[in-house]
Amino acid sequence: MFKYLICIFVSIMDRHILNRLRERMLDRGSLRNMPEKTLQESFILNTWGTNAIEGNTLTLDEVTRVIESGMTIPDRPVRDLLETIQHRSALAEIVSGRICEVSMKSALDLHRHIFYGILIDAGQWRKVNVRISGSRYSPPRVEKLISLLREWEKHYAAMDMGREDIFAQAAEMHIGFESIHPFSDGNGRVGRLLLNIHFLNHNWPLIHILPNDRGSYLDALEAAHGKGVSKLTEFLETNMARSLVFVLDKVGSEEDNLLTLKEAREASGTDYSSKYLALRIKQGELPGIRLNKMWKTSPASINLYREVKGRG
Repeated sequence: MFKYLICIFVSIMDRHILNRLRERMLDRGSLRNMPEKTLQESFILNTWGTNAIEGNTLTLDEVTRVIESGMTIPDRPVRDLLETIQHRSALAEIVSGRICEVSMKSALDLHRHIFYGILIDAGQWRKVNVRISGSRYSPPRVEKLISLLREWEKHYAAMDMGREDIFAQAAEMHIGFESIHPFSDGNGRVGRLLLNIHFLNHNWPLIHILPNDRGSYLDALEAAHGKGVSKLTEFLETNMARSLVFVLDKVGSEEDNLLTLKEAREASGTDYSSKYLALRIKQGELPGIRLNKMWKTSPASINLYREVKGRG
């Protein structure tokens, strides 16, 4: 199914472009009722990315085979196969609406789904003190865990009722959960699934964090401990741009098709050169995807960029 590795570099993506792409996507119907093939491809990409960040050894092609055909992969750890199958199942629970709240209960349910038969404490809060590998931040002691989780849950609900900025709210929710680090293992994967609940509940698609994103993701988390959530907010906007063009390529109109930069430039009727478009993608102003070692974007994305930036 997947013939490519997706990469995108967006750090200054204009929110207007994101909102307009989202409108185009919502014109095609409910996110929870997308075509089965589109959902499956999103599940595969999301599962591969979130597990690979944590050291799962399966390639994107292997994850595709496991999820689509139920195949086992010789010489791969059983844990890696189980994580793949069970993370996909957790995503299905979210998209179906069976797990639909950013809450302590959802966190426990998701942890149980992913790590059943893998961790002896699957679906349970940690009972020991832990550290975050590679971070200068130390999570709270275990005796403070439940009270902090209740505060986190209450704070998120208050933000949600206050209709705060969706991306800043997501960033604050995510760093709050990761800072508490409530499980002995699996905090990142559960936290990223909670992000997907948040975005789906606000009519945004699944957000994918892929292996190539790992460095910038961890940097954004580390920065959030002492400098606020602006860097993490920008990171989430970056990855949401990728999610939007990924979905629109499958369910949108002809203008949403991902094309080579030369083809997209010609289809949009602009004077931009392919070199200029590639630079804008790399600098984070234009949504773009690298497929088979080739940058691609859509005519719709170019037209929105021209509308917002007034260039070319």
